[in-house]
Amino acid sequence: MSDQKKQLRKTNPFRYAFGMFGTSIPINMFKTFATVFYVDQLSAVTFNQFAIITFAYTFLDAVDNPIYGFLSDRTRTKYGRRRPWLVIATPLLVVCYILFFNPPGPLGADTPFAYVMLMYMLTGTLDSMISTNYGALFPELFRDERERAKTNAIRQIFQLIAMVVSIALTPVVAEKIGFGNTAIVYGILAIAVIWFMAFGAREDLSLMDQPKPGLLTSVKAVVSNPKFWKYGMTNACFGAALALVQAGVPFYVKYYLGRDDGMSSTLLLGVAILSAIIFIPAWIKIIHRLSVMRAWRLAFGLITVCILPLYITSVLGAALPVVVLLGFGMAGVQASMDLVSARILDEDAKKYGLRREGIYSSLLGVLNKANGLFVSAGYLIVDTIYGFESGDVPGDNPGDASRFLTVLFPALLLLVGFLFSFWLKFRDEPAVEKQEAEQNEKA
Repeated sequence: MSDQKKQLRKTNPFRYAFGMFGTSIPINMFKTFATVFYVDQLSAVTFNQFAIITFAYTFLDAVDNPIYGFLSDRTRTKYGRRRPWLVIATPLLVVCYILFFNPPGPLGADTPFAYVMLMYMLTGTLDSMISTNYGALFPELFRDERERAKTNAIRQIFQLIAMVVSIALTPVVAEKIGFGNTAIVYGILAIAVIWFMAFGAREDLSLMDQPKPGLLTSVKAVVSNPKFWKYGMTNACFGAALALVQAGVPFYVKYYLGRDDGMSSTLLLGVAILSAIIFIPAWIKIIHRLSVMRAWRLAFGLITVCILPLYITSVLGAALPVVVLLGFGMAGVQASMDLVSARILDEDAKKYGLRREGIYSSLLGVLNKANGLFVSAGYLIVDTIYGFESGDVPGDNPGDASRFLTVLFPALLLLVGFLFSFWLKFRDEPAVEKQEAEQNEKA
């Protein structure tokens, strides 16, 4: 490649971070309201059947993520390694996502399960392709620790804004125009935002002069790294807990708080997410003060404790202050977790002399989305122990079932993640923390 092509132009942090809004909009609605849409609203499938779907998808995700990361790392085009995948995969994702929430006419007796399974798989695997390539761009485009912290803070704010729209506002929007039309609106918005980000990302084309990483050697290097497993399992616990809370709130509001309206779910989810947005800047200061690892562990401990009072709050007004605290803990985990993974990637690049952000990002995605196993377990327990099959057959104690799904099981997962976070340590962690503290004092 010519020196001119190799010259790296800086990517605008705001533009890259804005892409998180586009990647989050469809998948947040998909993961949060898929269960409510098919189990409670349509009563087309049962909790038990949906558990099978999420369980099966977890294994598909374990296969497709490494393949997407491997192909991304080995891609060589004049547009870079990651951008072509983002541009092509986004419209495909949107089509499948829209079809998921717009089932074709009245489905036959045996059709709903097969249709939901197929569209869930397609939507999920295309989201993996996008998230793998978007995530791989982060450590490549931003090399300095402080620049990463700033960019990641903006990125997490955009993700949380997307959650306000696609999670908190969706119950109200869907009441007005239906889930199908809501998916169309969000899908068009996602394409516009992701393409805007992708065409503005300035990849380092000189990295394509490096040897192409092999699939088996890369996978071996990643899975033999204990830090990969410790971080991945910690993140999986957080992801599963968050997914269960998001999916469980509509059930919690309806069957425990006794408020059968979309506005109550919107208010509860919206306050939690808006609180997280407000607290992100505070967590950046905490990270600078304590270091990345200490802040990460602190945030995990806080969110584990803060979720528990939801179990005893029996009215919406009492639940709102609790979700503010929950938002504070969520902001801390989200502000710090990608900085931890970037440090693992840097360590790997230094050791092997290869940049394989794609394969690392994809395999971390496998563990993160292994939270589907935990989510499946939650659904199965709700069905088996509490007898909650669907909106038509909610069982004898739907209130207790909703509290288990939304509070108790997520709290257990967060506790496990909190313990895992202490198991992950870097050899140079004390030195790095001292260096960060000195940089912060100068700043």
